[in-house]
Amino acid sequence: MDKKHLDNITLLGNQNTKYDFDYNPNILEVFDNKHSENDYFVKFNCPEFTSLCPITSQPDFASIYISYIPAKKMVESKSLKLYLFSFRNHGAFHEDCMNIILKDLIKAMSPKYIEVWGKFTPRGGISIDPYVNYGIIGTKYQDIAEYRLKNHDLYPEKIDNR
Repeated sequence: MDKKHLDNITLLGNQNTKYDFDYNPNILEVFDNKHSENDYFVKFNCPEFTSLCPITSQPDFASIYISYIPAKKMVESKSLKLYLFSFRNHGAFHEDCMNIILKDLIKAMSPKYIEVWGKFTPRGGISIDPYVNYGIIGTKYQDIAEYRLKNHDLYPEKIDNR
């Protein structure tokens, strides 16, 4: 692989990884998309997301699904893992966490399209599953975002998919 495209990657392969227990968007690292002329999805499934309730400080657990169509930059997966880990002691409601993740990833890599979906485990008999997305305004990606927002949850859940 052409190493000049990886100049900003410092975490991948680093044996001295330090885990940040406080929310830190600066952990995110990006690299050049070698196929920016193509539209394609990159999807991350993060089944062990943890944050804290801002009122009770009780832990909240979720599976986070991040899908995006990259433009010129892509997020490096180890930095994404460490970034998501940094929410471990962060107090925020579920909806806030998903919006923060979306905005931080947009800032880091300026994707053509991105969506973040949190499927939180029930607490008190209720689960909360916030979905947020974004497509570049004035492009077909804005149309994709509007379509997917309208249709993101057309299929009912089964109790065994958590």
